[in-house]
Amino acid sequence: MNNEQDVIDNLADLESFLLAVESGGLGLENVAGVGMATNNADGRHFVAVFDNNHKLLHARWITDEVFNSGKSLVQNGVKNKH
Repeated sequence: MNNEQDVIDNLADLESFLLAVESGGLGLENVAGVGMATNNADGRHFVAVFDNNHKLLHARWITDEVFNSGKSLVQNGVKNKH
């Protein structure tokens, strides 16, 4: 993972991360999707950014709470607040 100490631990930070991915703020190229997953080795959850070939471009650890409550944000995208 990118930074072991930089864990997303609340929905606001997850939303900010997703907006950064969508807006190109992370400097990633060929972004095709975002998903949540669980590391097989230790059971920790993470949010991942993939390219068209399903290659991992970037990932951030997330807490169990964010994994459970943030699924709709990742699946449906962040809705603009007017």
